[in-house]
Amino acid sequence: MFVDEIQIVVTAGRGGDGAATFRREKHVPRGGPDGGDGGRGGDVVLVADAGMNTLLDYRFKSRYRAEDGGPGGSAKKHGKDGDSVELRVPVGTIVRDAETGEVLADLVEDGQRVVVARGGQGGRGNLHFTTSVRQAPTFAEKGEPGENRTIRLELRLLADVGLVGKPNAGKSTLLSAVSAARPEIADYPFTTLVPYLGLVRVGEESFVMADLPGLIEGAAEGKGLGIRFLKHISRTRLLLHVVEAQPLDGSKPEENLRAIQRELEAYSKELADRPRIIVLSKCDLLPEEEAQAKAADLAEEFGAECFAISAVTGAGVQPLLRRIALVLKEIPRPKPIVEETIGEQPAEAEKERFQVLVEEGVYRVRGREIEDLIRRFDLENDEAVSILQRRLERVGLFDALKSAGAQEGDTVVVGPFEFEYREDE
Repeated sequence: MFVDEIQIVVTAGRGGDGAATFRREKHVPRGGPDGGDGGRGGDVVLVADAGMNTLLDYRFKSRYRAEDGGPGGSAKKHGKDGDSVELRVPVGTIVRDAETGEVLADLVEDGQRVVVARGGQGGRGNLHFTTSVRQAPTFAEKGEPGENRTIRLELRLLADVGLVGKPNAGKSTLLSAVSAARPEIADYPFTTLVPYLGLVRVGEESFVMADLPGLIEGAAEGKGLGIRFLKHISRTRLLLHVVEAQPLDGSKPEENLRAIQRELEAYSKELADRPRIIVLSKCDLLPEEEAQAKAADLAEEFGAECFAISAVTGAGVQPLLRRIALVLKEIPRPKPIVEETIGEQPAEAEKERFQVLVEEGVYRVRGREIEDLIRRFDLENDEAVSILQRRLERVGLFDALKSAGAQEGDTVVVGPFEFEYREDE
């Protein structure tokens, strides 16, 4: 089954908690703190795989979670880092944030990797919190939560040449004649229900050709099958407009060409303006002179090269392929939708941004990094709270609350945490 769009939920591993331990050895009366750091949470990583051509695997399982980091131990032992989860997707997969629609990554090369959910940092052990006045801290930092997000995967097959045309125009027959692809071929419309790719070799040159379900009038408005798959030719460099030399429905090749062009323009003006070659198919049903005359007329009317061919007998196919190979040399490959992929660590200044909102006398602080900072400290431990207060002061939270009008005794809410504002803080 061909699946080209799917939505999944990815959750990275939580960082392990740091340890609050003390060295306990004979003849070492003042061993001091020796708590180790927690391990880092595992990431969720997407990997482009040229051996895949569908997102079917993700139809049956939609949630993926990486392993949490292990806790730190005594004697400065570092917790085990959580194992990452690798999810393989076809080359040509676009990754979007399901909530905003923002393109996060465009995987266009085999083996290309992108971190879609980053594991949380491990908490620091109490060894890190010693000072000249606090020589035996009884607390450690908790691990940072891993990222959680819902992403949408959209597959856009990578091909150099796209075959477009009405149903039963001979596209599948052409693809099967010039490559090892074996799309279903029959004498009725909509035989092709999913895209097919084939590798075409011309001497020492090669290119990938894509066969799509046929277009009908109104495809751009959702009729038929073609519109769903038009996105798969959005990366192609060259389009072959395939029309029958003698349509069985009584229509004319030029009418069918205009219909194809209208649907492409309705879907995407840029796609409609892409380089094209007209292919007059099934010319074995006409005398050769008549077929060549029709091809010449179409070339003149539509301002594009036109080749009269028969995929069944092979007539005209090799000249067409040689011309395609030459044209492709002159057309640059399309760039990925996004050059930079997600997964980079935000700058420290960006991480600590937050917003203070006043709602019915309650001061609500919005900012994931502030919430994560509070989560990393044990609020039942006075020493930990003292450290946290200094960290919050450094990032400007208290100044922001004061500027927003907070008074002694007002309620401050940060995520799931609720505090009472005090001037001496």
